Amino acid sequence: MKITIIGGGSTYTPELVSGFLERLDVLPLRELWLMDIDAERLAIVGGFVQRMVEARGRPFRVILSTHQREAIGGASYVCTQLRVGQMQARREDEYLGWRHGLIGQETTGVGGMAKALRTIPVLLNIAKDMRETAPGALLINFTNPAGLIVEALSRYAPDVPAVGVCNVPITTKMRFLEWLKESTGQAIAPERAELKTLGLNHLSWHYGLTVDGKDVWPQVLAMAIRQAKQQAHPDWEPRFLESTRMIPNYYLQYYYYTEEKLREQRQWPPSRAEQVMRIEAELLRQYADPALVDLPVGLMQRGGAYYSTVATQLITAHYNDLGETHIVNIPHGGAVKSWDARWVLEMPARVSRHGITPLPADPLPPFAFGLLAAVKSYEILTARAAAEGDLEAAYQALLVHPLGPGLRKVQAVLEDMLATNWPYLPQFHGWVSPPKAR
Repeated sequence: MKITIIGGGSTYTPELVSGFLERLDVLPLRELWLMDIDAERLAIVGGFVQRMVEARGRPFRVILSTHQREAIGGASYVCTQLRVGQMQARREDEYLGWRHGLIGQETTGVGGMAKALRTIPVLLNIAKDMRETAPGALLINFTNPAGLIVEALSRYAPDVPAVGVCNVPITTKMRFLEWLKESTGQAIAPERAELKTLGLNHLSWHYGLTVDGKDVWPQVLAMAIRQAKQQAHPDWEPRFLESTRMIPNYYLQYYYYTEEKLREQRQWPPSRAEQVMRIEAELLRQYADPALVDLPVGLMQRGGAYYSTVATQLITAHYNDLGETHIVNIPHGGAVKSWDARWVLEMPARVSRHGITPLPADPLPPFAFGLLAAVKSYEILTARAAAEGDLEAAYQALLVHPLGPGLRKVQAVLEDMLATNWPYLPQFHGWVSPPKAR
């Protein structure tokens, strides 16, 4: 088996490789290709990964490449974890919102849109190479905004199997299991539990948890409410939890606590990107140490806990036809009645060799659906703008996003977004003049 990682120079890569090393008995990996356009960074991260694998007896080859098509050719799985424009572009995404008094974040709002416009054409090009050199391979996307990217892939490259993954569902499940352990004194193995969640990536609501098929959500919800009542500044208001009977994905704080998030943002610098840039510089320094063969402790500061678990468990379940339930981003195909079957949702799905099948779920209640529908409209418009270079779709995407600018500022924000990201947005060069130097 050949597995390819696009964005192999990411500081996440060693953790992912650690996951493959833990599954040697169930995943017959023979070649792992790490592809990145940044040769210097790839050499550092890839060199560390090669030492990791060598220390385990070299059970598979690790091949470093700066050539995308070569790296993809013949692969069974292609994992994408890239960042167009690297961390400097993430910083620009955050400060784009900051400049206009809006949420500055890399996956949602105007920053998330900027990243999507840069990234979707690159993912569509990867899908093209997969279609031509690795037909039938599964594309597993971890690149943010993960759900929006899969939305674009499903509409503009529907013949290439693709699924989006995120570490939020698994970290949430692990937190809930820890609560149950504190309550009962008994540890619960993660494979015994299934989280019920529905929505979009970074815009979902958790509404159930089962252990060995038994519903334990009442206990989990009661603990969440009790904790909220005991805290001076809880993540969620107790009244909200009592009314909705759901626990939101923590990214929904940008929507429900917008003013608080903006107040925090006014304290920048450093933004989160600037914090991560410092963390990554230190990680790369450690990765370059020729004596290092184990994951450094500081890797957890980077974020993305359980990323390797999510990605490698999904591949294992697919390859070995396990029929496991995983929470993924995928077109729901009618699994949620009355919703457009083409919509990509984040939801539980059955994973087997035959594919990834969304499990039936009831629609979200009106209080949640209204927000979801608005953001889904934004996603569809952004996918069109990115794939087709449709300037009017980009304008309308900003207009419809709940965290976007008011009507009088939409054009100014769009022009700033295009100017800031000009080198990475060739699809708009025929419609917009090059920006003046700032």
